Amino acid sequence: MKAAGKTVNEILTNLPEDRAEPFNKLHNVIVKNLPKGFEAAISYGGLGYVVPHTIYPAGYHCKPIEPLPFAGIASQKNSINFYHMGIYSDPKLLEWFVKEYPKHSKQKLDMGKSCVRFKKFDEIPYKLIGELMKKISVNEWVNIYEKNYLKK
Repeated sequence: MKAAGKTVNEILTNLPEDRAEPFNKLHNVIVKNLPKGFEAAISYGGLGYVVPHTIYPAGYHCKPIEPLPFAGIASQKNSINFYHMGIYSDPKLLEWFVKEYPKHSKQKLDMGKSCVRFKKFDEIPYKLIGELMKKISVNEWVNIYEKNYLKK
């Protein structure tokens, strides 16, 4: 589902009524805990948290006009989804997140590679997401990205 808006603010103000509060709260937790250098931006038509071109001019290898993605959130048909490339690309971080998740939510973890789906909005583990966001600096993310994703 494509986000309704062409700016961060438009996306945050054009959400379905039942999702506006938890989605905005999730966004605020992410922004509050983003390490210096990352920024909220439109990324692939949705709300993303990226390494801007001013820090990483090469951009994303799949589409260099886009800034390097790190995380994102989206309002999907049946859930609010949170995407974090760090848990996709760093096995130790994934292990930490999976271990910590039950301490923060009664809901079973519903997760794909980098996607965590929240179907019950009152069970979004905001504190855990905040902790996760602090775990990788911009420089660490660029190094992980270049090591794992750029063609040698």
